[in-house]
Amino acid sequence: MDEGEPLSEVVKALRHDAGRLFHGESRYLLIRPETLVALQKSLVERLGDGAAEHLVAAGRAGGGSALTALGAPREDAVRRLIAMGTAIGWGEFSLEHLDGRRFVVAIRHSPFADAHGPSAAPVCHVTRGVLERVAEAVFDAPVRVTETACAATGAPLCRFEAHA
Repeated sequence: MDEGEPLSEVVKALRHDAGRLFHGESRYLLIRPETLVALQKSLVERLGDGAAEHLVAAGRAGGGSALTALGAPREDAVRRLIAMGTAIGWGEFSLEHLDGRRFVVAIRHSPFADAHGPSAAPVCHVTRGVLERVAEAVFDAPVRVTETACAATGAPLCRFEAHA
């Protein structure tokens, strides 16, 4: 998908086959954000602060699959994943900075922050995991992404930063 590809083009590219939904060769599942946030809240209730890392791991797995499916050069893959994130409803993504040492993505209308409601700490752990995997591919090294702002905490948008 090209940066700025209209949603209608993404919808046209979707294929339904025997109860499965595909975009290209990648399988997708339509699920309400409230469902995932209920799972997240349950994990946090049972595991405490450590639950976030389990959710990040889930995002990392999905991010890795998405990168493999794109098969594009690193920086191009980042731009395409950013556009795809917006197109498939993960919020309005914008790439604020990308160079050989730093990567910053902002997201307005994160479904995780919107569905979660007010929180004292950032809540977009699955998105952070996806972006961690993307950052590792860009920097060709292990990278930790930090959610430096989150709409659930009252910020105007969610912001994620990675440093090589």
